[in-house]
Amino acid sequence: MNKKAAIYCRVSTNDQKTDMQVRDLRKYAADRNLTIYQEYIDNGISGSIKKRPALDKLMEDASKKRFDIVLCWRFDRFARSSKHLVEALHIFKHLGIDFISFNENIDTSSPLGEAIFTIISAMSQLERDIIRERVKAGLKTARNKGKRLGRPKALVDINKLKEMQSNGDSVRHMANRLDVSTATVSRLLNSNSVTKTPVQSAL
Repeated sequence: MNKKAAIYCRVSTNDQKTDMQVRDLRKYAADRNLTIYQEYIDNGISGSIKKRPALDKLMEDASKKRFDIVLCWRFDRFARSSKHLVEALHIFKHLGIDFISFNENIDTSSPLGEAIFTIISAMSQLERDIIRERVKAGLKTARNKGKRLGRPKALVDINKLKEMQSNGDSVRHMANRLDVSTATVSRLLNSNSVTKTPVQSAL
């Protein structure tokens, strides 16, 4: 039984064409006796954009196991980042769908492709760990320098709130005017102990 392949191609601008990508991938499929299930083409869409109509449709059809293989011309035509690539590859692996990148000559169904997939996954995890450690180190440095972390404080005049309330302003309107949450406004209106109270800004 011939395997069914989904072809994915993308170009970033409307001036570019997917003709070469499509031609190469059609030939690749023909040489390996693969039946092309559908060609998914995103024209004039940057690789950094998360939502892509053709790619979204491909992933939807993949979830329904409508094909056995995904063919793309190059990794960067398919994925917007190493993290995105790894996530997609994990989904395909779970569904029993192979992934082939024409230019990189990577086929996840082969031992070499499986090894490279493992390396890409490890590098992506390392990248996430490095970013997380940098964030933690930055926060620690800021605390050591005495910097206060979190949202800035804002002073809210309780008398002004009561005046606005007497004018018939809604809690939501008062919150929007003073850039605080509706919960904060409700709490302060029920408190008569102070005239000005520091509260957490909703910004």
